Amino acid sequence: MTRILGLTGSIGMGKSTAATMFRDLGVPVWDADAAVHRLYAAGGAGTGPVGAAFPGAIKDGAVSRPRLKAILAADPSALTRLEAIVHPLVAADRAAFLAGTEAPLVLLDIPLLYETGLEGLCDAVAVVSTDAVTQAARVLARPGMTRDQLDALLARQMPDAEKRARADYLIDSGSLESARADVLHIVEDMRRGS
Repeated sequence: MTRILGLTGSIGMGKSTAATMFRDLGVPVWDADAAVHRLYAAGGAGTGPVGAAFPGAIKDGAVSRPRLKAILAADPSALTRLEAIVHPLVAADRAAFLAGTEAPLVLLDIPLLYETGLEGLCDAVAVVSTDAVTQAARVLARPGMTRDQLDALLARQMPDAEKRARADYLIDSGSLESARADVLHIVEDMRRGS
């Protein structure tokens, strides 16, 4: 029987790095952000419905993220309409991944796992976390990122302390060594069926 581990963490916490560590240990990983990229690409399942709802968002047969971002910024109700289109497509992509694997352990990498109530799909949840200073430094090092943008992103996410309190496992991403040790422990524990 396949066990499902959910992986989440706020922006700048090192979730993508942790997901790579799980992959390196042979754990199949489904990445929610990558699924959206596939849906938005030319020929992706999301381009038709998103284009029908937001014609200005399509460029060269694909969903243009900058155009879509501008549409969402101009119309606060647009996000709800977009989510109604995209969430079922992402869910179908995730279901296909789960149906197509017989691995003893799989990882669902979902940034807004708790916020969207998807922890119920998982046998356990791991939260990637570090201190707020390190988190801010990582995010503000990204090209074009401002403190105001970071604050707006954090306002849409569950506070790190609450995620940590709800987690079955914590991954300390303060250093690569600590993160690697935590990931290895989680994989061994989950494969034992604890």
